Amino acid sequence: MVETSPFLYPLILLVFGLGYIAIIFEYTFKVNKTAVALLIAVLCWVIYFTLSVAPVDADLKNLGVHVSDVSQIIFFLMGAMTLVELIDSHKGFKIVTDIIRTTSKRKMLWIVAITAFCLSAVLDNLTTTILMISLLRKMVPTRNERFLLSCIVVLASNAGGAWTPIGDVTTTMLWINGQLSTLAVMKALFAPSLVSMLIPMTYFSIRQKGEYSQPAAEEFDVIPEPGARLVFCLGIGALIFVPIFKTLTGLPPFMGMLIGVAVLWLVTDLLHHRYEHRQHLRVPTVLTKIDMSGVLFFLGILLCINSLESAGILKDLAGWLEREVGNQPLIATLIGIMSAIIDNVPLVAGTMGMYSLTEFPMDSSLWHMIAYAAGTGGSMLLIGSSAGVALMGLEKIDFFAYMKKMTIPVFIGYIAGMGVYLLQQAL
Repeated sequence: MVETSPFLYPLILLVFGLGYIAIIFEYTFKVNKTAVALLIAVLCWVIYFTLSVAPVDADLKNLGVHVSDVSQIIFFLMGAMTLVELIDSHKGFKIVTDIIRTTSKRKMLWIVAITAFCLSAVLDNLTTTILMISLLRKMVPTRNERFLLSCIVVLASNAGGAWTPIGDVTTTMLWINGQLSTLAVMKALFAPSLVSMLIPMTYFSIRQKGEYSQPAAEEFDVIPEPGARLVFCLGIGALIFVPIFKTLTGLPPFMGMLIGVAVLWLVTDLLHHRYEHRQHLRVPTVLTKIDMSGVLFFLGILLCINSLESAGILKDLAGWLEREVGNQPLIATLIGIMSAIIDNVPLVAGTMGMYSLTEFPMDSSLWHMIAYAAGTGGSMLLIGSSAGVALMGLEKIDFFAYMKKMTIPVFIGYIAGMGVYLLQQAL
């Protein structure tokens, strides 16, 4: 840790704490969380540079290293969003909607959960939530009837995203930074993630009876755009190819994502360049639809956490946890519970700064437990994951309505999943 002023800790923590309160209560304060994240990121680094006793050149080099790490995650996210938006603009996801047509409430519950679980493993939990909610609006027009299904989408998307490197931004962060490898994390976390979904799903399934009102037939009569099936297959293939590319070449994952975007860009240009009315299907138009606000939120939060790491706050926090708690499974479980209250992205970013790869190498059980805990623990409350926050915005679901319905069943599933992981390790 660099030598610093005694005012550094309290000032950075004050700015971070106030900013985080504003992020958590975004819908109360009516201030966009991205603006707050960018503001506190810059302010934290200003405080660090002002109060650090190290030479400015050393601090600049330190900032440059962090920007390099963060930019890899940002490029990865932008590439993934581009591929998904390209598939969606071609109406390629109609292949999915055709599978999940039913009016049985119990059957719909399981179909939605399994579909979201599988999709988020390949796409990511945020994208899957946005996609599934748009599909549910067509299949279950009544908002009250859609409430439980919408909540299940968050649960299943977070569980499905936790066990693959590209399914959840927190797992992606750990993977890109070398804490996890592709096959090891999939093997270790599939069963715990599945159990964390199945236990609350069984509870809700027993209580769910009856039929949904049938949506109008024209809701399903979406005509795919030219090349929809090809773009769907290539897009999903490009996402699956990313971990394979990293294994084969040793290059960072964002490079694999960029090559996927490049191939899809070439293919869609060749398909549509001769037709003026198909310009909306080409990548330049698709890029205007990407959620840049979400990308900049991750940028701000990650840079903010990096400032806490550089100041030595996270290292001290890790030392305190080791002294006071000591038990690694308990520490990971607590991180998961905390991620329901505080967004899991900064928690995982903070944990990465707390524990070194020298002490805990790639695929250490600590990293597996943190990936599981942060990925699935956020489902306990609506503000605990990007998927939950997206649902809050899309469906205007009340924080306390979600908590009343979901928190206890999800908590039981979360603890059971952690138990399954520990049992796997023991065997």
